[in-house]
Amino acid sequence: MWALDQNLDEPIEEDAVRIRDISREKKFSALLLLRLAYQSLGVVYGDLGTSPLYVFYNTFPHGAKDKEDVIGALSLIIYSLTLVPLTKYILIVLRANDNGQGGTFALYSLLCRHANIKIIPNLHRTDEELTTYSRSTFVEKSFAAKIKRWIEAHEFAKYMILILVLIGTSMMIGDGILTPTISVLSAVGGIKLNIADVDNKVVVLVSVAIIVGLFSLQHYGTDRVGWIFAPIVLIWLLLIGGIGIYNILNSDSSVLKAFSPIYIYRYLRRGRREDWTSLGGIMLSITGTEALFADLAHFPVLSVQIAFTVLVFPCLLLAYSGQAAYLLNNLDHTQNAFYQSIPDKIYWPVFVVATAAAIVASQATISATSSIIKQARAHGCFPRVKILYTSKKFLGQIYIPDINWILMVLCITVTAGFENLSQIGNAYGTAVLFVMLVTTFLMILIMLLVWHCHWIFVIIFGASSLLVELPYFSAVLFKVDQGSWVPLAIAGAFFIVMYVWHYGKLKRYEFEMHSKVSMAWVVGLGPSLGLVRVPGIGLVYTQLSRGVPHIFSHFITNLPAIHSVVIFVCVKYLPVYTVPEEERFLVKRIGPKNLHMFRCVARYGYKDLHRRDDDFENKLFDSLFLFVKLDSLTEGCSDSENYSSYEQTPVESNENTLSTNVDLSVVTVDSIASSQPSEGGGGDELEFLNKCRDAGVVHILGNTVVRTRSDSTLFKKIAINFIYAFLRKICRENSVLFNIPHESLLNVGQICYV
Repeated sequence: MWALDQNLDEPIEEDAVRIRDISREKKFSALLLLRLAYQSLGVVYGDLGTSPLYVFYNTFPHGAKDKEDVIGALSLIIYSLTLVPLTKYILIVLRANDNGQGGTFALYSLLCRHANIKIIPNLHRTDEELTTYSRSTFVEKSFAAKIKRWIEAHEFAKYMILILVLIGTSMMIGDGILTPTISVLSAVGGIKLNIADVDNKVVVLVSVAIIVGLFSLQHYGTDRVGWIFAPIVLIWLLLIGGIGIYNILNSDSSVLKAFSPIYIYRYLRRGRREDWTSLGGIMLSITGTEALFADLAHFPVLSVQIAFTVLVFPCLLLAYSGQAAYLLNNLDHTQNAFYQSIPDKIYWPVFVVATAAAIVASQATISATSSIIKQARAHGCFPRVKILYTSKKFLGQIYIPDINWILMVLCITVTAGFENLSQIGNAYGTAVLFVMLVTTFLMILIMLLVWHCHWIFVIIFGASSLLVELPYFSAVLFKVDQGSWVPLAIAGAFFIVMYVWHYGKLKRYEFEMHSKVSMAWVVGLGPSLGLVRVPGIGLVYTQLSRGVPHIFSHFITNLPAIHSVVIFVCVKYLPVYTVPEEERFLVKRIGPKNLHMFRCVARYGYKDLHRRDDDFENKLFDSLFLFVKLDSLTEGCSDSENYSSYEQTPVESNENTLSTNVDLSVVTVDSIASSQPSEGGGGDELEFLNKCRDAGVVHILGNTVVRTRSDSTLFKKIAINFIYAFLRKICRENSVLFNIPHESLLNVGQICYV
């Protein structure tokens, strides 16, 4: 059902290399920034921009009691927009991007680079030498250094950070399901105002048809969709801003006194339960803000900031102020506040634009969901899904077919299942607030461990953020039985999938680490098994960057023959946004030269493209041949901890530090019956390697069945034997990662007891 990511049919390599660092604003001209700011309207701001459709209805579902309620609610909206989207996200959180990448996993990547908090310990010290592996140093006795040491010393703290990230990610996925529902239903519902005979079921059917059409457009990519949607959002924002000015001038201009925060105090001091629970509706004015950060993979930071401050923010303030001005004279019109406040002459044009804008609103969270799922998969927290890259210029713009259709089905189910818009609003607010709270806690760690801010500034940020978000959070909790349970259920399902998948990968890694064998043991098997070398090159895939994997020993024990050249290939993801092509492959030799055994580590960032098999294989052999050329200039032949990549010198490639279970004193080359002569120089070895490559390349993968031991806990048995096994069954095997042809694939079966 699920497949690994592949590229689109058109070639994108040249553009990819040319614009590899697209996320860095210094590489953009002013004209391109303005173009991207305009285009971001259709992808990033649709959700936030359409909030005026439903905020006042969800705030006062039974109508406003007096004018003070309307003024107080507007004041809360104004300062919520100022404190959360503008101050917290635009000015602070967007600065925490990881080279242009946003979302909870981008924050997690930053933390993993600055502190040793990654659960799967597959990092090597050479990984820290990457040009993209940027991190700051700590002053030994600083507060940040103490926090770092405490987190690194406690496994519980590491797990809690990961769980926090998974909660934020799963809630963001739930947000991607609820946004199309509430936006489209709110817009289409306006048709009932002028056509009384329209039944609510018709509204639902029309909404479902629009949602199906929206998700069907996703394969065109956000670059093309952005050009289609951006003018719609631009017209929409100008319309609601203009309508707001019209209502302020023609209804009640005294509404502008809501800009005084004193009305927030007056609104809340009355202590009425309905005033407090109405906060759940008011906070919908800031929904879509979380997509600002998650959608950074699609656009540079500065373009997103320009679009918000110049256009989105002022238009939203005018729109809400205009609706409030209208409601001051029509307190019982809250159910259709937006459509009721529209002048009759432009009602139908605004309805058409509102419906189109609601479609666009869903694009922000759909794009954000795709981005964070790709990041989660790269961190080993999501099953292998097919990822398509939809733009030749902007590598962050992706499309995930399987997730797209799953989201569509869930979105249709929610749209048809809820009875009224108020319940959907409750559910929507719950998902958004969870994401915001997770971002706040992660940002506190970022400010401490990455930015090294003084603890006073950290307290100010944390306190001011929680001061806004916790009251809203408490308000939506009052409505768990009125729709708020839906995002909790959806997010809970995705959280279980992500956590169990990561848990299963961790246990497999630990199994490989504990069951790895030394080359001395492998070589020593030669005389007893009659181990022979056959023509060709064997690529043995493993999660280990050190030691010989258990599948290799299992293979030669059952079939005592190995290829003339053996390369242990470790494909791993690092907590960086990208690994430059010239630093992708690291190569080292295992054992004496006559054994012709090598190790190659292929490193990827969470933004990186996956190449097709031929491309991957060619680059691997290019790195191997370069290593052999460099190695021929020096002496030494041990399995050291150091690797050689494109830019490394011969001296660096043979530096000996920690040994990888290789005892050269007991290794005898003659113990393996070799089919090739001993080569004396690099040229001879290169010629031999080319002949072996011409003879054929075989990809050897482990087909591992994971099972729990009989004394395992019930939770572990359910997680591994059922959930993890099911997830592995419905997703493609590792062979799909690089499109390995079946005729070149050799699966080695083994059972892993954890």
